[in-house]
This record gives sequence, C-alpha cells and structure tokens, in this order.
Amino acid sequence: MFILLLAVTFLVALAVAVIVVRVFSSSIEKILARIIADDISQAWARYVKFAIYVVCISGGVRVWELERYITGQSPRSEALQLTPERWVLEVYRTVIGTLQSAAWLLLIFFLVSLIAYAVSRFSESIKSKG
Repeated sequence: MFILLLAVTFLVALAVAVIVVRVFSSSIEKILARIIADDISQAWARYVKFAIYVVCISGGVRVWELERYITGQSPRSEALQLTPERWVLEVYRTVIGTLQSAAWLLLIFFLVSLIAYAVSRFSESIKSKG
C-alpha cells in the first residue's frame, strides 16, 4: 500500500508541476528573451522549466513524512495505517507542497529577473548618455 501511495503522490505532484509549467511558460520565455536577448534564452527557459519540475516534485513528494507509514513516528510506535482519510490528506498535502515549492521558485526567479532587468536598463541609459 505504501508503494501505491508513493506512486500516487508522485503522479499528483507531476500533474501539478505540468500545470504550473504550462501556466508560466510564456512568461518565463518572454522575460528571459528580454533579459538575455539571444538564442541562449531558450536554453535558459528550458532549464528553468526543468527546475520547476524538480522543485515541485521534491516539494510535493515528501518521502521523509511518508516513511511514517513504514516505520512509525518513533522507534517504539507502530506504523500509521493508510485509511481513506489519510489518503485524502496525503494527496492534499502533495498538492499544497507542490504549489508552495513552485511559488517559492518562481518568486526567486522573478525577483532575480527583475534585478537583471533593472541592471540592463541602467546600463543602457548610461550608454545612451555617454
């Protein structure tokens, strides 16, 4: 039953990650095309999308918390039972963990890209004045 829970949480995290990548794909590509303005921006966009998948799945599938269904919460306690209520709770935690991880990654990406955009605009204004 644990293997099934692990597989389900992985698939749910992957599905949420696919949705996040599709929603933010054009924004990521436009921002990187503006900042980098070269063919390499497509490679960077591909890398950012890969990072979203990795961060979303690792944030959604919390293996260290799923271990309690095998070993229990302490060495003396028994492993938790997978009831239907726990299944719903674990799927909900997977969705929230995945979205939370994606939100942090995208926040950092957009902050860094905002700083890069401001620096590029500043350097362009210096060049035009000089």
